[in-house]
Amino acid sequence: MMQETRHPELLVTAKDIEEIKQLIDAGADAINIGGEEYGLRMPGNFTLEMIGQATELAHSHGVKVYVSMNALLHNDHLHQLESYIKTLAEFKVDAIVYGDPAILLTASQLAPEIKLHWNTETTSTNYTTVNYWAKKGATRAVLARELSLEEVIDVKKHVQIEVQAQIHGLTCIFHSKRTLVSSYLDHITHQEEKKASKESNLFLREHKRPDEKYPVFEDIHGTHIMSNDEISMIEHLNLLIDAGIDSLKIEGLLLPTDYLVYLTKTYRQAIDLYLEKQEIPFNNEEIEKAQKNKRPLTTGFYFKEQIY
Repeated sequence: MMQETRHPELLVTAKDIEEIKQLIDAGADAINIGGEEYGLRMPGNFTLEMIGQATELAHSHGVKVYVSMNALLHNDHLHQLESYIKTLAEFKVDAIVYGDPAILLTASQLAPEIKLHWNTETTSTNYTTVNYWAKKGATRAVLARELSLEEVIDVKKHVQIEVQAQIHGLTCIFHSKRTLVSSYLDHITHQEEKKASKESNLFLREHKRPDEKYPVFEDIHGTHIMSNDEISMIEHLNLLIDAGIDSLKIEGLLLPTDYLVYLTKTYRQAIDLYLEKQEIPFNNEEIEKAQKNKRPLTTGFYFKEQIY
């Protein structure tokens, strides 16, 4: 008898409570949020109070909440770490997204009921490493965006924990611990503490390829430069579903709320239709019509070597 295809989770990042409400209505199964203190490249800065409100709201609709604590920690980050994780446990968040072993060790001791999603951005590239962290307590692996579809499928075949892959949105191509933009603005304007904003529409332009714009912003963890293109797997969603990928993520960073909600609705319908053995009626041309920044829609590294 033919094995039934499993229903994958549709995961979306959110920047504030209002956006969460709209994403829930649009069909998200899980929401990814976080605060700047421990979360890297988060669309919005959620305080603990806001995380509590978000979790209560999401759970009332049967939606899960994952809190990102995926920054690389220094000693000064450790002072409040235990109380932070204990509070997340009180809120009954569904998972912590981590990269630093300090998070895993602390959460395992203080809040063993919270699931742990291993996410090191670029080093989650093979199934042996995934299985190593699974033995340490990880319940999900967030795979590197640099993997091909073949490699993603191969990892899934060889691991016993959940696997998460990105299906839409920008990807980070450079990170520096230095506040490069703020330092530059301070230098040219002679203003102290000139802070760059995630929403300030800053970008880098390459001299040889002037049409390509690389969004850049800062948070307390440094400067981040994002890809010129936007991953869009809407036309190949069936391949990830058939491979049994457990969680399909839409990265909402730097995407306007109305566009993010549109994407969530579109991917929700696409997943549901495919599982009902119907064709997916969406393509990149339709998504391009909803875009505001008109970034190129590509498949990233899934089918070819992406060059930045």
